[in-house]
Amino acid sequence: MPGIVAEAHRLVDAARAALANEARPRALLADCAGRLDQPLRIALAGSLKAGKSTLLNSLVGQDIAPTDATECTRVVTWYRYGSTPSVTAHAGDGARANVVVRRGGGTHGLTFDLDRLNWNAPAPREVDHLEVEWPAAALAHTTIIDTPGTSSLSREVSRRTARLLTPDEEQAVAVPGADAVVYLLRRLDAADVRFLERVGAGTGAAQGVSGPLGVVGVVSRADEIGAGRIDALHSARDVATRFAGELERTGLCQAVIPVAGLLAFAAATLRQQEYAAFEALAGVPVDELSAALLSADRFARPDVALPVAPELRAQLAERFGLFGIRMAVTLVRLGVRDSATLAAELTARSGVDELRSVLDVQFGQRADQLKAHSALTALARVLTAYPGSPADALLPRVRTLLADVHGFAELRLLGRLRTDELGLPPADLAELHRLIGGSGIAPHLRLGLPVDAAPSVQRDQAVAAVRKWRSRARHPLADQFTATACLTAARSAEGTLGLLPE
Repeated sequence: MPGIVAEAHRLVDAARAALANEARPRALLADCAGRLDQPLRIALAGSLKAGKSTLLNSLVGQDIAPTDATECTRVVTWYRYGSTPSVTAHAGDGARANVVVRRGGGTHGLTFDLDRLNWNAPAPREVDHLEVEWPAAALAHTTIIDTPGTSSLSREVSRRTARLLTPDEEQAVAVPGADAVVYLLRRLDAADVRFLERVGAGTGAAQGVSGPLGVVGVVSRADEIGAGRIDALHSARDVATRFAGELERTGLCQAVIPVAGLLAFAAATLRQQEYAAFEALAGVPVDELSAALLSADRFARPDVALPVAPELRAQLAERFGLFGIRMAVTLVRLGVRDSATLAAELTARSGVDELRSVLDVQFGQRADQLKAHSALTALARVLTAYPGSPADALLPRVRTLLADVHGFAELRLLGRLRTDELGLPPADLAELHRLIGGSGIAPHLRLGLPVDAAPSVQRDQAVAAVRKWRSRARHPLADQFTATACLTAARSAEGTLGLLPE
């Protein structure tokens, strides 16, 4: 068990022993201990109709999250790995009920039927949250939490997301339920900024630790920004850059990435019949097809003469959108000759691969650090809220870990490097970013070496990096931020050195 997780376990276990006779802290600390042994929890959040469920389906690569605006999208839903598919409704008092899963026809996906729940309790209950277990490889090491829209017309629906991710002032102890957050943006307004500020407070600011450790922004439904044009993602990338600049100046996000979630999911589930339809459409003259693609309704009209049945055209428009259709037809015209290649090309152009890479570097490879941070933050809150026991003696150590653990310092610096300028040459900036884990935390990645580099070569490189960055930190003209960043890089190189064989 990695050191930070083992230390967090030790502190939580000591607190549980000291507060064993207190029911509420005992339950909170049991949750702390449990989440250290569970997969990383990543929450998808954002405003109403931002595309959270569609993005979840594209990340998992399966149709497991309802995307229609039914009651099941108005409650928090936890997606975990399970050997067999199952959906369970949970009430606030612990009662449970199995949920019937219905699959719609055509392009309509899953629906969770919450109208007729058979509770294991005497009377009906209100659903507090849903738990979905599904045999999807993407869920083996990550639990994904789909949340209702933060700007729902129903205040109670919006509060369900707030209660999960942000401290609740009405409670004596507020413990965020997620270790990291993917926040979907269609536009950037004051409500988004306020919510992200609350998420930041929930991830450590209350304990004197600045900034969120795990928040990535996504410009969702990116294909709609350019009105479905073939260059829509280029427009979306410009928007993402603007959003990133505005968000990162406040330290609220570590990255902002444009993703066409609808295209990503359609590509992951591309059918041979759909590829054949794109191949047929590629033979239509460009001007004629462009006129048909002026709108989704026009494209599916029976009186528009195209070599694809109107019903299939309607399915393509619903699953791929106009942007996806234009992109697929263009790729076929450029020489794509089979459905597997087309699916891979569409996936790459949807932006979901870039998002997966960022999630892996920022979240997946640092899962132990993020889980430990969540547990230690929760532990600090419990100890502060329930003083007067021998557990009080643990609080200084907990706060020291939250402030000093090097992995946490790396994550915060990665976020600041996107906005605050260091007075270093570009090559040195790239090396510093790599050393602190910006490209991955494996030793060879930090050192910029091939995966098969000899241990002696890696050690020499690490020693040189320690000397270089400690020297930079002592430069008399270095400002405080630059000196701190250089020291962080030196400590990262030292940590890498410690992982290499003698």
